[in-house]
Amino acid sequence: MALEQVLTPKQKALEINLNPKIYGSFAEIGAGQETVRFFYRAGAASGTVAKAMSAYDKEMSDSIYGVEENRRYVTQARLKKMLDHEMELMKERLIHDHYKEKAFFTYANTVTTIDYSKKNEGQGWIGLRFKLNAEEEKANEIIFHVKFKENTAQLQQETLGVLGVNLIYGAYYYYDNPRKLIKSLYDTLDKDQLEIDMINFRGPQFKYVDNRLMSLQLVKNGMTDVAVFNPQGKNILPADLLYKKNIFAVRGSFRPFMNVNMDMFKGGLEIFKQEDDVRTDNTEILFEITLSNLIASGFEGELNERDFLDRADIIGSLGYNVIISNFSEYYKLVDYFSKFTRNQTKVGLAMGVNNLVEIFNEQYYADLPGGIMEAFGKLFKKNVKVYLYPYLDKEKDILLTSKNLQVSDSVHELYKYFLYNGRIQDILNYNRGYLDSYSRRILEKIANAEQDWENECPEGVADMIKDRGMFGYKLKYMLE
Repeated sequence: MALEQVLTPKQKALEINLNPKIYGSFAEIGAGQETVRFFYRAGAASGTVAKAMSAYDKEMSDSIYGVEENRRYVTQARLKKMLDHEMELMKERLIHDHYKEKAFFTYANTVTTIDYSKKNEGQGWIGLRFKLNAEEEKANEIIFHVKFKENTAQLQQETLGVLGVNLIYGAYYYYDNPRKLIKSLYDTLDKDQLEIDMINFRGPQFKYVDNRLMSLQLVKNGMTDVAVFNPQGKNILPADLLYKKNIFAVRGSFRPFMNVNMDMFKGGLEIFKQEDDVRTDNTEILFEITLSNLIASGFEGELNERDFLDRADIIGSLGYNVIISNFSEYYKLVDYFSKFTRNQTKVGLAMGVNNLVEIFNEQYYADLPGGIMEAFGKLFKKNVKVYLYPYLDKEKDILLTSKNLQVSDSVHELYKYFLYNGRIQDILNYNRGYLDSYSRRILEKIANAEQDWENECPEGVADMIKDRGMFGYKLKYMLE
């Protein structure tokens, strides 16, 4: 099968310009008129561009879009005000019969490019509000956040322009295939140039789109390493959630969410809250599922989206945030958190004995130039602690904790160093009855409609699994 030809930004802009129905405005703040200039240069722009504007001066911007209470301009809230204002303006002013057949759109971005000192990386919000035809009562909307990786403002501006063209083209030509639309945002661009770490679709054309799956596509396609969802299933920008917060994270498959997961979480959090300046109001709790775990749970290595949503819904129903990451190694997760935390803020990781033993496996870091020492320099920073949940070795009838677990001789002294310096702490408040719970066994019981698994899940979880037929659950009458 021949590969589909990828159009250049100029080709895309020209195709849009030659479409007599597509007509709209451009409002770009922070990096110049980078997107609209592609349409000007392509030719026939008069058929597409109603208006193009920039309000660089904050007073002028405030006079148009209103004052931001926090005086922050590179925000999603600011972007939405821009989209609201520009779309309403076109509806009010373009009322001549000539415009009755036009499918109006408004493209907007509010971004900041890298500064002269190279300390502040470029980032911002990009959005499009559009109609596919004049008869649509409500407009559709695509909004996403981007982080630039290039090291000059000029390169970042050029990338922003291409990205804007790809968004507008994708909205009109791939609206019925959001996954393809997301991939097309990188047409003629490379992942080394930018990261898209959150995306939301809204409107009549996207009423069946689950935005969690769209952000999951970003992680799956390597466009970002992390996606975060709140208990209500809404996408959250990681920076907005985690900035200057203490973080307590629990990694697992949560397939299903079991009492043992909750016991580990509560036991570890109890100790974490004893740390200085760790309170409920300044701490974010994250239940992490890795992309590799989601793929491993699928069929023939394919990501099972329904399975992912089931797990996310259960965790959300318990009132907790979900993070999907592309980090198989814990040190990468902690290194990611360090982008948002300060030296004073703390990171706590709750994990089982088997996970900790794996962390001290040198083969785990064979691809790192600095090996395990490089990894541990990122993992065991001064503000990071591991809270260890015990493991019951039934064959030897031994309860394994940090005090008696075995690591290889080559890292034994390293392990002792972190242990005796308090970086690894045992969870002492645990329910011994939960140590004999295994998710694989429970999944088999769920699939076979056996009735003695419910008590191994927190209240409400078993009912949710049954009501929605999660994890292969079948009613008995279906088996008879």
